[in-house]
Amino acid sequence: MGAARLAEFIAAAPDWPAGWLARLPRQAATALRLWLDHPARSPLTQAIEADLAWLAAAPGRHLLHRGHPAWPALLDQIADPPPLLWGLGDLAALEPPGLAIVGSRRPTRDGLTNAAAFGRELASRDWCVISGLALGVDGAAQQAAIEAGGRSVAVLGCGVDVIYPPRHAKLYHQLIEHGGLILSEYSPGTRARAGYFPRRNRIVTGLSLGVLVVEAAEKSGSLVSARLAMEQNREVFALPGSINNQQARGCLNLIRQGAVLVRHVDDILEELAHWAVPTPSRPAAQDSRPTDAQGDPLLRWLSDSPSPLDALVNLTGLAVPECQRRLLELELEGRAAQAPGGWVRLPGSAQAC
Repeated sequence: MGAARLAEFIAAAPDWPAGWLARLPRQAATALRLWLDHPARSPLTQAIEADLAWLAAAPGRHLLHRGHPAWPALLDQIADPPPLLWGLGDLAALEPPGLAIVGSRRPTRDGLTNAAAFGRELASRDWCVISGLALGVDGAAQQAAIEAGGRSVAVLGCGVDVIYPPRHAKLYHQLIEHGGLILSEYSPGTRARAGYFPRRNRIVTGLSLGVLVVEAAEKSGSLVSARLAMEQNREVFALPGSINNQQARGCLNLIRQGAVLVRHVDDILEELAHWAVPTPSRPAAQDSRPTDAQGDPLLRWLSDSPSPLDALVNLTGLAVPECQRRLLELELEGRAAQAPGGWVRLPGSAQAC
């Protein structure tokens, strides 16, 4: 049964178990009856026991469903909500209003800068950044939100205990350690598959009040997310870009189709004014970022391509003097160096997420 059909089934509220057995497709009804009558003979038993054991093994593990106090009510508004959600982390991350930030997995430097700036600013306004932990725009926005002391929710196309993509292992752990939440409709241990990610996107948009597309080519998964958001009656926002930038053409098309052109966070919050919340007093952003032992917030943005100082300031949220001081420290530590056009990470230093 697909999610949409199952949602209709659940809405009918059949009695347990007779109503379910009468309504389920034959194969599913047969499997359920065997599990009810002879659980030791049912192939379902081993999977159910494994899932329950995973839930009980450590704090911060959750199984959300309709009726659960933390179930996101926004998901009840979409045509094909997940029947359940596995969670890992802090359920309080679902409490603030959420905005999805999506975009290219191979963004330009401007795209990374903008994704980080919007993620950081939304976090400072006490909004939750929702995305898929993907490389590029998604990860940059979520990393910046965490480093600003905010909340972030990541929806995976695999089990919540499976780190995908592997390059985001550090971000995955930081998100959990700093009050974020990992969600998936797939049970723990499920490996990532290509077909799971388009399904994952409907949950990203369904959890959100709106979707910001930072950069997208004319044919990209980010545009699929934008289409899903429109179908779910969510607001769609897009950053404009140069007509000569291939990664901006998807956003320009969205704007032509009616997406809200965005210059800064206030453009988004004006459209979603009824969800605006007062900015809480919080420690300065640099005080709430992960420590160097967990991942240097400046070094992670350096690569073998020179990054100008102003770009690093925008990406990290550091003040110019603090950024300069930290770059000098990294240079003295042999982890970074100045090059024509900006700063680069030296071989052997910590890898960027």
